[in-house]
Amino acid sequence: MSAPAVPSAEPVTGTRQLVEALEAGCKPKEAWRIGTEHEKFGFTLEDLKPLPYEGPRGIKTMLNGLTALGWQPIAEDGNVIALTDSQGASVTLEPGGQLELSGGLMETLHQTADEVTAHLEQVKSVAEPLGIGFLGVGFQPKWRREDIPWMPKGRYDIMGRHMPRVGSKGIDMMLRTCTVQVNLDFASESDMVRKLRVSLALQPIATALFASSPFIEGRPCGLLSARADVWTDTDPARTGGLPFAFDEGMGFERYVDWMLDVPMYFVYRNGRYIDAAGQSFRDFMEGRLPALPGELPTQGDWADHLTTAFPDVRLKKFLEMRGADGGPWRRLVALPALWTGLLYDSIALDGAWELVKTWTAQDREALRVDIARQGLDTPIAGRTARDIAIDMLVLAADGLHRRDRRTESGRDESIYLAPLETIARTGCTAAEEMLEAFTDRWGGCVDPLFSEYAY
Repeated sequence: MSAPAVPSAEPVTGTRQLVEALEAGCKPKEAWRIGTEHEKFGFTLEDLKPLPYEGPRGIKTMLNGLTALGWQPIAEDGNVIALTDSQGASVTLEPGGQLELSGGLMETLHQTADEVTAHLEQVKSVAEPLGIGFLGVGFQPKWRREDIPWMPKGRYDIMGRHMPRVGSKGIDMMLRTCTVQVNLDFASESDMVRKLRVSLALQPIATALFASSPFIEGRPCGLLSARADVWTDTDPARTGGLPFAFDEGMGFERYVDWMLDVPMYFVYRNGRYIDAAGQSFRDFMEGRLPALPGELPTQGDWADHLTTAFPDVRLKKFLEMRGADGGPWRRLVALPALWTGLLYDSIALDGAWELVKTWTAQDREALRVDIARQGLDTPIAGRTARDIAIDMLVLAADGLHRRDRRTESGRDESIYLAPLETIARTGCTAAEEMLEAFTDRWGGCVDPLFSEYAY
């Protein structure tokens, strides 16, 4: 999750300022970049337990080890809670100690692959002498909520108290899920809308392709993506498929209107988080926020507030694709390859819209809800998710061919789609491979998953 926004003293008094903050993300095509983020579960090798923050084999020790490799620490209340580098990347902590790389802005997927490789090599170089491993799946496969230590970040205290008021699975989202996502640019408001609609409609197909979380507390849970299922009952006010995005007149202003109705979590002031859970940003703009009576929000407060909504695709000054389970190296790079191929090539984007333009709001929501259980077999408008996935991958590969960004050996970016093409061709996801192994090679125990799917 995000660190606090860079402070801005400019007060926000009208919605036009908020719209302009999003409009500022518009960039010419030559300036479009690829930003990839991924989370991973840390565990101690001998007993597979989650890492605490403190201690000789804790998250703090991991962060200090990465600091020795050139990362710069960021502290909160004396605790190191994030790292940054000179290239714009950061390492941050999720509530349950999941370690996240928020990568720099890359021109090509080849650079993304190099970045992920370098990061994982650094993590392993610090972790292995400590007897620590890191796992790439979508949901913690073994441990209960109460087994997982909370990280010392103020916003997580507030969120942890608020989540049970609005849904039954928000704490699971915070403590027991991992994802990979990609952040992509847009040229204009109309380009943003077209990309937002396509990516919202197709996000469940990505969920199916990346499904890798069929276990909860050591047993099969009847789902292929327990992580995706968590999002169906986390907080309806700030999650979902944004059906209004398909309405006529959709644009930056409409998204701002929605965000103003998303209840707040906090305000960040003087290095601490002030609990404003459930309060209104609209009231804040009128100086009537109960948590800070008489104060007006700043642009930094608005930037913070944008990070507290969790739709399937999130709009900031770029678009965040949020539908995939975490996974191994090859799938970490496959996720940005899929969406870059679809959204950064106009022909592929037009083709993707053709796939989804006749889907109704009911179609999209049914797909979103059912995909966690049925995966690639999920029906949608007379077809299956697998049918759509195959078409998506053809479009994405063609888009990447046309981008024509090549390695020194002459290979273009479509090489990173290979693991997804295998999944779509066979109809067998990582989750289904895990379930087969569980009943066969693993003898009904999830423990081998921690070695077979470790980085």
